[in-house]
Amino acid sequence: MQAISLQFYQIAVVGIALFMIYAGMQKFLRRGAGQSFLKLAVRIIVWGGMATVALFPEFTNILATFIGLQGNINAVILIGFLLVFLMIFKILSVVERIEQDITRLTRKEAMKDTRIPHENNRL
Repeated sequence: MQAISLQFYQIAVVGIALFMIYAGMQKFLRRGAGQSFLKLAVRIIVWGGMATVALFPEFTNILATFIGLQGNINAVILIGFLLVFLMIFKILSVVERIEQDITRLTRKEAMKDTRIPHENNRL
């Protein structure tokens, strides 16, 4: 039986990927704000893909042949694509949270405006 030798970056990427998938599942199961099955599935696919590429670097050659790309730069391109996708996903989450905050503030201010005349009638 042959022992598998892992590099530090492989262990780090797999650890981060597992943590991100776990965090996404927790948010989804707790029904966190803005969480949907689609977001969970995308998170699992992206981070699962990152872990797969880290553990099995030769997979990029198979993928490159399938897509039609050649050369060792494939891993760099794939990882770059995944990182850009992650940044877009994070920005989308921040925008959704800001929209929720704006909605909450607008409702709060609207309630203040409706309470003032009502409270003056009591006096």
